[in-house]
Amino acid sequence: MAPPRPALSQQVSTVAADRLERGRQAAPQVFERLREMIISLSLAPGTVLNRLTLQQEFGLSSTPIRDALLRLQEDGLVDIFPQHATVVSPIDLKLAHQAHFLRRSLELEIVRSLALTPDPRLIARLQGFLAQQQALMEAEDFEAFAAADQAFHQHLYEAARMNDLWVLVRSRSGHIDRLRRLHLPTPGKAQDIVQHHRMVVQAIADGRPEEAQKHLRHHLSGTLSHVDEIRAKYPGYVRG
Repeated sequence: MAPPRPALSQQVSTVAADRLERGRQAAPQVFERLREMIISLSLAPGTVLNRLTLQQEFGLSSTPIRDALLRLQEDGLVDIFPQHATVVSPIDLKLAHQAHFLRRSLELEIVRSLALTPDPRLIARLQGFLAQQQALMEAEDFEAFAAADQAFHQHLYEAARMNDLWVLVRSRSGHIDRLRRLHLPTPGKAQDIVQHHRMVVQAIADGRPEEAQKHLRHHLSGTLSHVDEIRAKYPGYVRG
């Protein structure tokens, strides 16, 4: 069964409690907050996003709300039906597979390059991420765990001086990230993620690029191999 959805006004007011900066920064802020809610499934596939309600909850005019929704449409996270409604899109398996291919291709090269020249300072930072993930896993705080998982991977890009590629990957990963978020509460899944991360870090520290790539490849393929189970558990959430 799909989790119950709170009313849109309740969902938005939770993240709009802080006053948004007015002017040019308003649309990016609305985009980031709505994107976070979509990726976390607080705004589930099929949720109708009423523009007037969003204006009222964020305390903004129509222009930044419209611009934020157009950006979400570009990322494939909402479907806009002119003069009718804006709806959170289903998880598109084709787009999820494409995002997985892009991320795997880039990160295999990134961990290889990091393992060729191991940096003790990087290893220490990555181990800090592992400790944080372990604590969140034990607390069963899946929302914070998912954020820590993303931060771990982002740091790999930053360490390899590939920050712009992380921005690209993030913009294409909304569908695969939602699949992962649905899969995360499955017993043992979070533990597998931490273990895979630990093995990648150890391989980088030991200067073993092929080993780092092997563990990363296994890590990134986990969710897509369980699509049928996810689809059965969350009917209507996945298309393709």
